[in-house]
Amino acid sequence: MDEAVNDALRAAIMRLVDGREAGSDAYAGPVYFMLHGVPSEERARELAATFHAALYGELEPLNRAVPGGGPNG
Repeated sequence: MDEAVNDALRAAIMRLVDGREAGSDAYAGPVYFMLHGVPSEERARELAATFHAALYGELEPLNRAVPGGGPNG
């Protein structure tokens, strides 16, 4: 995985934890990502889709789903 993508995903997880959308036991790579305590199945599916897109280099859905990650997020 590209280092920029890994950094973006890790930062998004930290924002989710800070915003209490994920439990503090979230795991942010380097091999896999894990979130607990996401408030709804719908939100969990949204995040899964955006993380999947990010793994393929498309960061815009992640920036929309978890804003606050920089100039575009």
